[in-house]
Amino acid sequence: MQTAEGRLHLFVAIDRTSKFAFARLEEKATVATASAFLKTLIEIVPYDIHTILTDNGVQFCHAPHNRDGPTARYSVHMFDRICREHGIEHRLTKALLSLSKGRTIPGPTARSNG
Repeated sequence: MQTAEGRLHLFVAIDRTSKFAFARLEEKATVATASAFLKTLIEIVPYDIHTILTDNGVQFCHAPHNRDGPTARYSVHMFDRICREHGIEHRLTKALLSLSKGRTIPGPTARSNG
């Protein structure tokens, strides 16, 4: 998202049942900001979170070539570590949905905006 102050990244969590939404704008989309967003979400929702669905960005999971083998065996991604600590299953989305003019958006976001 481009603003007068510069580029911002939007983190959004939407509960599929209640449609409760939580959003935060961040200057950077990093492992640290994604993990801080998740920690805040866990603190503010009045119920246990059992599943989180994210895209395949490096702020949420290891790069595809590092998801198996030594990296996956010896290093747990910070976002996944928080999920495990709170008994949350972390799932990754499938491929992006294509829109006209070459734009793409993740599937769950496209469906929740409808």
